[in-house]
Amino acid sequence: MSSAQIAPPSPARAPGPMLSPALDKARASTRRISEAMALLQQNLAPHRHVVREGDVICQAGQPFDCLYVLNSGCAKIITLAGDGREQLVGLKFRGDWLGFDGIAGGHYTCGTVAVDTGEVWIVRYQALLAVCTVQPVLLTLLHSEMSREISRERDSLMSVCTLPADARVAEFLRSWADALNDRGLRTDQITLPLSRAEIGNYLGLTLETVSRALSKLARHNLIGFSARRRRDLQIPDIDALGAYVQRCLAPTLQ
Repeated sequence: MSSAQIAPPSPARAPGPMLSPALDKARASTRRISEAMALLQQNLAPHRHVVREGDVICQAGQPFDCLYVLNSGCAKIITLAGDGREQLVGLKFRGDWLGFDGIAGGHYTCGTVAVDTGEVWIVRYQALLAVCTVQPVLLTLLHSEMSREISRERDSLMSVCTLPADARVAEFLRSWADALNDRGLRTDQITLPLSRAEIGNYLGLTLETVSRALSKLARHNLIGFSARRRRDLQIPDIDALGAYVQRCLAPTLQ
């Protein structure tokens, strides 16, 4: 028998703290956006433009030549209905790309307007395509953002087509808070840069219906109103809003 001594086993390492799925998703999303912005900066040095509430980023009918990427702030996408009314069809946050609608026809089909102070990065489309030929990772990024845009539009359409009014408003707030959470921003207290009329326009509801839905959500303690401003809301639990939407949806699935 060998006289060599066998070293005692090392003590087991205590497991690190478990991340909640929401926190894990938020960190992954924040990292993805930061890496994408760094990639654009390194390869294209895009022009950086500060925008304020009401500033037009791109206008419907304008010849297409650039894509825009939000580095901060929020923007709304607007199109004209058949009778000439403005229709809000999308909301964009940090890391989102703007202007994909102009690629096919050579003109932007929607207008984009800043809803608060932020910064937009302007990327020449032809320059982007040229760099993509030597940097395939940029082409992958471009395709990923296009795919993400399609998925968001599908989800938004499903919400409007399948949910009752109260659940549409709850899902809108949940999605808004989720977008903030994915960007590492505070979600328990949020400021909506849209009026109740604009929310109604986006969701296909009247202003009165949106107000009634917000009041109902407050009675269920899913949201709270600020005493200072009507657009300031408290959302104690994003998951509770999601559960409320699922409860509203359940009868339609039976």
